[in-house]
Amino acid sequence: MEEILIELRNISKQFPGVLANDNINLEIKKGEIHAIVGENGAGKSTLMNILYGLHEPTAGEIYFKGNPVRFTSPLDAIKLGIGMVHQHFMLVPSFTVAENIVLGIEPKRKKFLVDREKAIKETKELSQTYGLAVDPEIKVESLSVGIQQRVEILKALYKGADVLILDEPTAVLTPQETAELFKVIRKLVDELGKTIIIITHKLQEVLAISTRVSVMRQGKLVGTLDTKDANEHLLAEMMVGREVLFDKLEKKPTEKNEVLKVNGLRAKDNRGLLALKDISFSLKSGEILGIAGIEGNGQSELVEVLAGLRKKDGGEFYINGVEASDKSPREIRKLGIAHVPEDRLAMGLSTEASIAENMLMGSQYDEPYRMKGIHLNKLKIKEMSKKLIKEFDIRTPSEETLAGNLSGGNMQKVVIAREFSFNTPILIISQPTRGVDIGAIEFIHTQIIEKRNEGCAILLISAELDEIFRLSDRIMTIYEGRITGEFDAGQITRQEIGLYMTGKNMNSSEEGA
Repeated sequence: MEEILIELRNISKQFPGVLANDNINLEIKKGEIHAIVGENGAGKSTLMNILYGLHEPTAGEIYFKGNPVRFTSPLDAIKLGIGMVHQHFMLVPSFTVAENIVLGIEPKRKKFLVDREKAIKETKELSQTYGLAVDPEIKVESLSVGIQQRVEILKALYKGADVLILDEPTAVLTPQETAELFKVIRKLVDELGKTIIIITHKLQEVLAISTRVSVMRQGKLVGTLDTKDANEHLLAEMMVGREVLFDKLEKKPTEKNEVLKVNGLRAKDNRGLLALKDISFSLKSGEILGIAGIEGNGQSELVEVLAGLRKKDGGEFYINGVEASDKSPREIRKLGIAHVPEDRLAMGLSTEASIAENMLMGSQYDEPYRMKGIHLNKLKIKEMSKKLIKEFDIRTPSEETLAGNLSGGNMQKVVIAREFSFNTPILIISQPTRGVDIGAIEFIHTQIIEKRNEGCAILLISAELDEIFRLSDRIMTIYEGRITGEFDAGQITRQEIGLYMTGKNMNSSEEGA
C-alpha cells in the first residue's frame, strides 16, 4: 500500500470577502507527482501556500506522516522537508549561483565569515547528485530563465526538501527547457525518492508528467483521479463545470491581400537599448500571424510601434499602402489598426470607469456617440454597450458597473469587445487570454477565429505556445529583437520552434551581428 505522506483535512481559508478554500480534503502520496489544476481563483495556490506555511488555515488540520503539524511560517515546513519553487523566482540577481543556493544557511569559517570555497564545493556536489548542471560561480542575472529555475530547485534541495511544490513551473520555459525540467522531475522521483506537487493550468503537461491530478473549482476540491484515467477534455470540464469545446474552431478559406507591410523596423526599449533590429514582415487579410518568443525579446516594443505608442528609430511600416510610421495612435486606428494590449489593467481599460465608458474609448469623437459640441449621446452609448455585453458574454449586472468590479476574464472581454467592434481590417492582439479562465479562453479563441474568417488580418502575440499553434495560419519567431524564422503553422513542431525562440538556429555570424 502506498504511503500517505501529507494529508490535508477539512482545510478552509477565509480572506476578507473571499472563501479561498472551502473544506478541502487532499492526500499526497510519497513518491508521486501530484498535479493540482483549476481556473484562476480556484484556490490552488492558496492551498499550497498553506502547506508551505505562508498562510495559516482558518479551519482544518495538516498531517505529515500521520502526525498533526502546524505551520506558522515556511521555516516550519522547511524543517519537515517541504520546499516550494514560486512562479516568480526569489533569487538575488547580483549574487552567484552558489551564493543564492546557500543564502540564509551559509557555511562558515572562523564562526563568522562565509566559507565561499565550501559553498562552491557543496553547490557542485548538489548539482552532480541531482543532475542539475549549473556553474556555481556565475552571477544569476546572466542566466537563462530555465537555468534560474534549476537554481531555485537546488536551493530548495540544499535546505533538505523531500517534497517540492512547483508553482506554474513551465510558465516562461521554452519546449526544450520544459522537456529538461520534466527529466529532472522524473529523476527526483524515480531515482531519488522525492515527492513533487505541481500547480499548473497546462493540461497537456499534466497528462505528460503527473501520476495523479486534483481539480479545484471555486475554492472546492472537485475530485482527484489517476492521470492515466484522465484526458484534456475531462479535466477542462471538471475545472469549468461544463463541456469545453476546444476542438470546434473552424477556419474558412479567405482571400489573401497584403494589408500591413513592415520594413527594417528598429526601436529602443525604455532603457534606451535597441529592442527591434531590422524587423521585416507582411500580414495578409484573412490570416492570423502568430509571433512566438520568450517574453522580453522585442514583442512589446513591436506592438507599441505598430500601435503608435512608441517612436521608431529606423525603418517604416505601411497600412494598406499608406506609410504610418510616425502617426499618432488615433491616426493609426483610423488607417485600420485596432489593438488589444498585453496588460489590460495598465493600458486596456480604466477600472474606475463604467463598462459603458470603457466601451466608448476610441469612439468618443465619432457619430453616433458624439453630439454637437462636447455632448455625448448617452442613449446610443447605452445601446452599443448592451449589445456588446450580450455579444461577448460579459458577466455583469449592468453596463454602468465599474470595470474594476469585474473578474479578470470579463475585463479582458470588455477590451476585446471594444477593439473588435471597430471593425478595422487589422487587429493586433497581445496575450489575449493571459490570466483568464478556460471558459473565457474558449470564447475568446472563437471570437478571434470568427474575425479571421470575416477577412480581418490578425497579428497575434502570445507567451502560450499552445495558443500560437492553435490559432495561427503562419508563425514567426523572434529572439533578441530579430526575426529568426517564419513558417506555415503545420510546418514546424513545438520542439523545433524552441530552437528558433532561443536563437539556436542562428549561425555564428548572425549571432555576432
